[in-house]
Amino acid sequence: MIGMINRHAFIFCRMAFDIKRSLEKRFPWEHVNTSVILHVSFFIIIPHHLTYETVFLLGSKLHFGMAKIKTNVNRASALPVRFTLDEWHVNNQFRYRCSEAQQELSDRRLAEAALACESAKEIVKANKEETDHRLLEKLNDIEFRKAELLRVRKDCVLEIDALSVYKERLANVLKSVKRNALVICEKCLAARERRLGIDLVYDDVEKNLLKEHDAIKKAGSLLGRVLQETCEQIRKLKATLYHLDRDLENKESNLRIDRRNVTLKETDCTRSVCRSTSCFDKSVALNEWELQTNTNIIDANKEGNSAKQLRCYVDTIIKKTIDDLDKQKNDTNEAFRQRIEETREAKTKLELQHSEIIKQVAAMSNNIANLKKTIADKEGYMALAYARLNYRCQRPGMECTQDFVEANLVKEIHELRNVAANLQRTLCEAEGSLRYLLKTQVQLEEDINVKTNTLKLDEVECATLRQSIDYRAY
Repeated sequence: MIGMINRHAFIFCRMAFDIKRSLEKRFPWEHVNTSVILHVSFFIIIPHHLTYETVFLLGSKLHFGMAKIKTNVNRASALPVRFTLDEWHVNNQFRYRCSEAQQELSDRRLAEAALACESAKEIVKANKEETDHRLLEKLNDIEFRKAELLRVRKDCVLEIDALSVYKERLANVLKSVKRNALVICEKCLAARERRLGIDLVYDDVEKNLLKEHDAIKKAGSLLGRVLQETCEQIRKLKATLYHLDRDLENKESNLRIDRRNVTLKETDCTRSVCRSTSCFDKSVALNEWELQTNTNIIDANKEGNSAKQLRCYVDTIIKKTIDDLDKQKNDTNEAFRQRIEETREAKTKLELQHSEIIKQVAAMSNNIANLKKTIADKEGYMALAYARLNYRCQRPGMECTQDFVEANLVKEIHELRNVAANLQRTLCEAEGSLRYLLKTQVQLEEDINVKTNTLKLDEVECATLRQSIDYRAY
């Protein structure tokens, strides 16, 4: 504003000097006898209804327009001042020359005003064209940054969806491991605790079941940690997506405003808008604006890369975990198979032995019966020999001799006693053997029952349970 005032003041001062030079050329000062001073006032009206008065004093002896003439006339004299004819002519000539000077000055001012209007028009047009060009550049810049934000937002949304799928996969694998495999493994361990007798042994099946139980628990802990990392990465991606959406919303508002600014004309706005500068203090530096968008894009790319790495890590962890658990499951199943075969083989052998023992018991029972019958038969022969010997003792006198018959009877009785004793001993041994056979039979039956119980637990219960163990990567 001050610069504009000074510029107008300078212009009108030049006008005053031009008037002075023109008057001096047209009118010689020495022809005027009266001493006068020229007081010229120029009133300048500039924008905002401010008035600036430029005063220029011409040390001369002239009088024109609004100039005030100060004469050295004696104020005390009451007589009117008389002028000469020359002074009259000079005054008229001065008036004519002043009029011509004012006309020339007016023509010059008109030309200068036209030139100033043309210059102002060109300046305004150039400024508007420059502003329009800058607005178009800004629109292109915003469109480019908006496209970049949309691209990274699309990638961010895709990563969120992909991680959500991976989160569901991890949850399913964890559920399969903890609620299925771990429970089945614990049931198998609890079932094998119901084995009986000698079969309650710490065998390879027990070792593999305990190893599998430990592997399942470790796999569950690992999958749980990876699931937490996946949830945290999804949270970070959603936070990044929130900032991207806010930035895109602001960019869209900025585009809408600047597009409206591009279509605006000078006739569309009121003059009161010119005095509104409320937004100037709220403006953000261009580097801060660029830094915010660049930061959002960099953060989105960073989180997207982290999500991709996490998905690769999840794939690796799931595959390795499933492979390890499958291998351990196969090892445990193989241990079960071998143990079942061993138990079935032992049971088969016991059953064969049991059948042989039954046959032996039957044979021994028949043998004992035969021995008893033989002993009974031998008792008849013993009674016969004794009866004959007793009858021969009833012979009279010299007839009661120790002849060969008596000797043979004595010998027969003696041999029959030995045979009876031998048969009795054999019978006792047979009965003892029968008792041991029966005891062995009972023991074999108990062992067979133990093996049958073990087979039922391992082959029926545990094997059936383990068929539902299914490790899948989902």
